[in-house]
Amino acid sequence: MENLDHIKFTEDEGVAVITLDRPKVNGLTPEAVAELRKTVHHCRYADSIRCVVITAAGRMFSAGADINVMIEAKDQIDVMTRKMAEVLHESLSIIMRMEKPVITAVNGFAAGGGLGLSLSGDIVIAGEGAKFTFAYTNSGLTPDGGSTYIIPRLIGVRRTGVLAFSNRPLSAQEALEWNMVTQVVPDDQLMDTAMGLAKKLAKGPTDAYGYIKKLMMMTH
Repeated sequence: MENLDHIKFTEDEGVAVITLDRPKVNGLTPEAVAELRKTVHHCRYADSIRCVVITAAGRMFSAGADINVMIEAKDQIDVMTRKMAEVLHESLSIIMRMEKPVITAVNGFAAGGGLGLSLSGDIVIAGEGAKFTFAYTNSGLTPDGGSTYIIPRLIGVRRTGVLAFSNRPLSAQEALEWNMVTQVVPDDQLMDTAMGLAKKLAKGPTDAYGYIKKLMMMTH
């Protein structure tokens, strides 16, 4: 796929890999979320793609919105953040509704908008060093990025409220115990594990997987 500056995209043997590529923190910008929407939309409708892996380069999955970009927006910050949130939410909707399995491979911190993205996959594999936090109320903000939709359905309203109010980071092991993630593996085995499962799913009954996802969405 051409014209991508903030995301790496590869496709091989029916598996597409979308990698956030803005180290050190993989902050979300209008350009980055636009590229995310472009790539997930392509994955949804490309017949050659049968499974999708979403991950990030470097030592952090995503710190959420890029604060420096927000500061530079000055008096246009409200317009910029609303537009960026709309595109991110559209991307998450595509991920959760695409008729193909999506695996998120979470390395390092997932915070703010990166939190919702990290948990949007059908299967969430976390490296041992991964941490998950809302991080919104530290800046006087309410959560976006799908976190208030996704997380209560995984761990319950009470626990979600405590995390959103306190911004306490959850370790990968805690997230597993709370049913937030599917599996925890050593950091150096994260991508091998995710790709091994993705290749297996890519050889499976894609139509059946799609109907399973639709049936589960109907219960929400």
